[in-house]
Amino acid sequence: MNLQTTSAVELQRLLNDGSLSSRELVDRCAERISDQEPSIGAFLTLSLDTAKAEAAASDERRRRGALLSPWDGIPVAVKDNICTRGLRTTCGSRMLERFVPPYDAAVVERLRTAGLPVLGKTNLDEFAMGSSTENSALQRTCNPRDTQRVPGGSSGGSAAAVAAGESPWALGSDTGGSIRQPAAFCGVVGIKPTYGTVSRYGLVAYASSLDQIGTFGRRVRDAASLLQLIAGHDARDSTSLPAETLQLGSDDPSVRGLRVGLPLEYLEHGLNAEIHQAVMDAVRRLEEAGAVVQELRLPLTDYAVETYYLIATAEASSNLARYDGVRYGYRAEADDSRGMFEMSRTEGFGDEVKRRIMLGTYALSAGYYDAYYKKAQQIRTMMRREYESAFEQVDVLLTPTSPTTAFAFGDKSTPLDMYLQDIFTVTSNLVGIPAVSLPCGEDSHKLPIGLQIMGPHFSEARLVETAEWLERQRNGGDSHDL
Repeated sequence: MNLQTTSAVELQRLLNDGSLSSRELVDRCAERISDQEPSIGAFLTLSLDTAKAEAAASDERRRRGALLSPWDGIPVAVKDNICTRGLRTTCGSRMLERFVPPYDAAVVERLRTAGLPVLGKTNLDEFAMGSSTENSALQRTCNPRDTQRVPGGSSGGSAAAVAAGESPWALGSDTGGSIRQPAAFCGVVGIKPTYGTVSRYGLVAYASSLDQIGTFGRRVRDAASLLQLIAGHDARDSTSLPAETLQLGSDDPSVRGLRVGLPLEYLEHGLNAEIHQAVMDAVRRLEEAGAVVQELRLPLTDYAVETYYLIATAEASSNLARYDGVRYGYRAEADDSRGMFEMSRTEGFGDEVKRRIMLGTYALSAGYYDAYYKKAQQIRTMMRREYESAFEQVDVLLTPTSPTTAFAFGDKSTPLDMYLQDIFTVTSNLVGIPAVSLPCGEDSHKLPIGLQIMGPHFSEARLVETAEWLERQRNGGDSHDL
């Protein structure tokens, strides 16, 4: 069994027919982690002993016919900004380097209730602020496809763990593309659901109106099944929606009659030529199968990055004010309380986090609130209406996930260069709609190319069905293992 290519769906079959035990699976993951981590660095904290005990308990439940869920016994990795009781949650920051939460996030509760052993916590850009995982204060994570390149961010550790075969699937969070972009860079599938579909309780907040927990998998069905496990209403999250059980789409996906929108703005913003070709190849396959492709315009896309970085940094400024060196987290030694407060934040936060706090504080300050933050929110409302209008004409939107494939460490030398990596992904967070990234080819350097599919609110089933159809076309009709 090759852990790098075996899907969670296939692992489920192997567990059910007795070809594999959960303990054997976790042992294989542990061996893979031991082998790969020196060169990949996907995990910040491992909990393998606990995972092995949980796997043994799963095997006993299977023997008794008392499984907690269809996915009982399949291990998972969790991004390290999602709280895990008794297991440190660092957010990739010195500020929380030794923080051990006294409770589980809602999504971790759901994993445990379903019987999924947690292998450990994965690396990320500090407080999820970045597009390469280079902003982690604790560790460097490399792309398994080329260790001289970044895995993407901010959920780079989760994407790398799945791509390297260290974990069958993983949880991440997505504020402006932090699941989809690393999924594209590492050649795996990433899903960001409709805002409010998954509880944010226990997710360390970056930008509360944009943050959403989602999933990574080797195949579309894997990521969708894990999303189905963690979705659902949670009274502890005021933004949690009373949605019905998340549907996965048909087992026999079809795109005949599907109305596909091709936003021209997404094909004009400095897009790599090989990525453009890969997207158009996917468009051709859809048209040949009976989908109706329509070019359209979404002109507010030109303001997406500016709008996102005003709203996100303003919310970050508010959310990160709690890290004061008093209640929890890093505390510097100083002669007085003011000095302690200043030095704790100066030493505890990295440069990018401090940059975003300062940008957000400026945007919210007296005299500038109306000129910046208020206008950004007005554009966000206009953008939402623009997308609602588009979805009256089409069922899904098809775009590249990122304007480039995985770049080398240090290649994006200025903050603006890095921020522009989010140009194709931030809009779905601003509007609150679901989006999927899946592999759609490789460039001349054998680096994965990501294809993004977006749909209206609560259209996850349609997105999954479309993505799975495209996946099967690339895999010769098999969406599971090659």
